[in-house]
Amino acid sequence: MKTTVDIDDELLIAAKKRAAELRRPLRALIEDGLREQLRRPARRAPVAELTWVVVDGGLPAALADLSDRAAMSEWIRGERRSGA
Repeated sequence: MKTTVDIDDELLIAAKKRAAELRRPLRALIEDGLREQLRRPARRAPVAELTWVVVDGGLPAALADLSDRAAMSEWIRGERRSGA
């Protein structure tokens, strides 16, 4: 099967030289390299460890009425009703 692959110029030049030294077609050299990579078990990228940051907090009762959706929306946007 034919396909098109972009390869770094310097890498391609080195691959062509190696193929010539081995007296093999470039295609065979590329196929061998792919087969070698596919034989190896897949290595997954390491998973970053998460550090949880916990702080004391909460919702100040005097600033927002949790039973009033409009009041909560205003509180979130930074607006304050008079008397709240």
